Amino acid sequence: MMARPTAAEDSALIQELMDLSSAKPKLVRASNYAAPVDPNISIASWKMAEHKYYMVPSPFPTLARGVFSLKQSDGRYRIVARGYDKFFNIGEVGWTTWPALEAHTTAPYTLSLKSNGCIIFIAALTPEKLLVTSKHAVGPAKGEKKLSHADAGETWLRKYLAEKGRTEADLARVLWENNWTAVAELCDDSFEEHVLAYPPETTGLHLHGLNESTKAFKTQPHAVVDAFAEEWGFIKTASMELSTISAVREFTTEIGKTGAWNGVPVEGFVVRTQVSAPSTPSSSRSAPPYPPGSSFFFKVKFDEPYMMYRDWREVTKMLLSMRSNAKGKGKDGMSIEALPKTKMRRAETKVYARWVVEEIQRDPAAFAEYNENKGIVAVRERFLAYLAGEKGKKALKANPSEKAEERAPETTQAKSFKQTIIVPVAIPGCGKTAVAVALSHLFGFGHTQSDDVKAKKPAPVFIKNVTDLLKRHDVVIADKNNHLKQHRQALRDANPGVRLLALNWPIDEQPPAAMHRVCADRIQARGANHQTLRPNDAGLHEDVLWTFLNNAEPLAPNEVDEIVEMSLADGLEDTVRRAIDECVHVLGVKQPTEMEVEAALDRARGYAVDEKAKRADSPPPAGKEKKHYFAFLPEVALEPLLEPVLADVSFWGALREAGRVAKRPHVTLVHWRALESPGEDAATTKAFWARCKALCEMGQAPLFQMRLGHVVWNERVMAVTVDGVELVEADVSRQAGAEFVAQLPEKVKGRLHITVGTAGDAQPVEAKALVEAWWKDADTAKSIPLGGVVTTATVKKLY
Repeated sequence: MMARPTAAEDSALIQELMDLSSAKPKLVRASNYAAPVDPNISIASWKMAEHKYYMVPSPFPTLARGVFSLKQSDGRYRIVARGYDKFFNIGEVGWTTWPALEAHTTAPYTLSLKSNGCIIFIAALTPEKLLVTSKHAVGPAKGEKKLSHADAGETWLRKYLAEKGRTEADLARVLWENNWTAVAELCDDSFEEHVLAYPPETTGLHLHGLNESTKAFKTQPHAVVDAFAEEWGFIKTASMELSTISAVREFTTEIGKTGAWNGVPVEGFVVRTQVSAPSTPSSSRSAPPYPPGSSFFFKVKFDEPYMMYRDWREVTKMLLSMRSNAKGKGKDGMSIEALPKTKMRRAETKVYARWVVEEIQRDPAAFAEYNENKGIVAVRERFLAYLAGEKGKKALKANPSEKAEERAPETTQAKSFKQTIIVPVAIPGCGKTAVAVALSHLFGFGHTQSDDVKAKKPAPVFIKNVTDLLKRHDVVIADKNNHLKQHRQALRDANPGVRLLALNWPIDEQPPAAMHRVCADRIQARGANHQTLRPNDAGLHEDVLWTFLNNAEPLAPNEVDEIVEMSLADGLEDTVRRAIDECVHVLGVKQPTEMEVEAALDRARGYAVDEKAKRADSPPPAGKEKKHYFAFLPEVALEPLLEPVLADVSFWGALREAGRVAKRPHVTLVHWRALESPGEDAATTKAFWARCKALCEMGQAPLFQMRLGHVVWNERVMAVTVDGVELVEADVSRQAGAEFVAQLPEKVKGRLHITVGTAGDAQPVEAKALVEAWWKDADTAKSIPLGGVVTTATVKKLY
């Protein structure tokens, strides 16, 4: 591939990111992708911890959101695509207050409409080939059979090129010569609906930026962007220019009264300006983190009607969740009273909630894809039509909005709650105790752990401990997994009138194997620093994790008063900061200073279990070790992967209806039976068994990725073929993983598969014979290609 002259500072930036990622992987991390036009080209996508953009001084060598790089043949790193630097709303940081903007920015001020979609980057991979990405990803959606944002963006781009009679090489050449990244917003309700609707004439890619693909943030004037959009067929982003910051403030204040511009609801404006040399010295927190003359963006967002529409969307999803969780119980489960009170203050939302409950009951098919962000706009338009009629107007009068003076402020919540129990809903390894330690240190909350209880029947003792702490604290953290409904109900029953605030780590956020790997790695990392659940050679902690994953009951909105959605993907710092922000928002506690937050984080990191609280390790099962086998555990959920592909296949429908689709997919590597009757391959089988065993006993096993090829079936069994396995690039330094891939026996490579399910008396082992026969002759079974799905996997010992 052709190398282009690369500025030393650009190559150095990527090296800095690599070094920082190695030293602080939670601060900066890279995801590696094969370029769609050439799988031999590896593209690195760099992602920084979001909340750290607010820090002064910045911990990052760049403030860019969205950086894609590759290593050239000359050894230098090139920035292929570059997004905008992170920009903030008015008042969100010290340098976006109106006085700071007055002091540190200069005319002209270009206001461009803030599009309500997802960002797409278009850049030149080579002088003739393009790279199209979403904010942080390239190519198809991993582990899912659906169109990715990058692929949807590329589909629109190809359409524009065809309409203009231009080629990919034509556009690539212009972007290459200018070293530009075209930045566009994908607004396509047929692909994914957001809050605001886009009619056909404004559906597609809205071009709003041309950035230089360099370390420094340099972007072209809006007039150049508009001309580029005209030339290449993109939709222009509406804009206007003002000459003073006071004019910007007056204009946006006026628009904010209705939340509409030219009669159309808008989310807000992005304001583009430049940094000026300040006339007087100022604090570092009120000055933009750029030198004079630099490009500088900020945004002005509006609450209405955007936030109201967003509330309607979230209310609908909550009601659908209630209905789904109540299936088979003889009632629809939807309760308006169970909806968060903060979302039910507007008269329109109160009317909407009652209306949409009736609509879901009347026409459930209209909401079939609502949780996949389809049908949101149509439902809202039907409600707005209802609201404009006589029935709607009458309902609006009967449900007045809360007066401002009657509202509980966002930071104090409803006055009816004098006390609160913070209820983690999690599985081991999510980080709930670290959060509890940080919050109790920061705000003085009461904190009690179920793991400290040594009674034969610990549940009643734990509930009593929570209740006792409420006599001394207004807020108590009930530090337990609370993964079952009965746990949450026990807290409610013992403490009526006390608010339950859930910190919810959803168990379906990732495929079960991915959830298990992340949590198991964390349990391994904490070692002996736990009362009961500690890693050991027998792998009992992994069995415990699977028990939690298999038994956990999803949290329903009506079980608690407020829900804070946590994420297993977040590291300790992100998790703690999210919990802090929500405590400030919901409970009305004082916003802590950055120094106080750092102290709380230090306390969480340094947390150690009292040795007196520890209980003896459970001994491994007596006698001979249970018979087992070794397998890849792919981090993929089979039903959502295969349903779009097999929706019309009767055998698939029968497997689903009978509940015979594998919940924990695996790819068998070597079975204990092969050791007992290895035949002429005895030495090879024993050596391979030993390599699998050694890999499983590593402190943190290597991560692999596998390509899933075809789904294959006959009348008895269905399987997914595995076309290849390689070490995830981020794990290349793990020599054992690289050697494992290199030494995979050819016989094993030829039969790698996932057994999807079996019918009747068919045995799972039949999938192996099916796949082996299909590889030799594709006519021996029915098959459908999966389109290059890639998933990650680890090697595990299974029973």
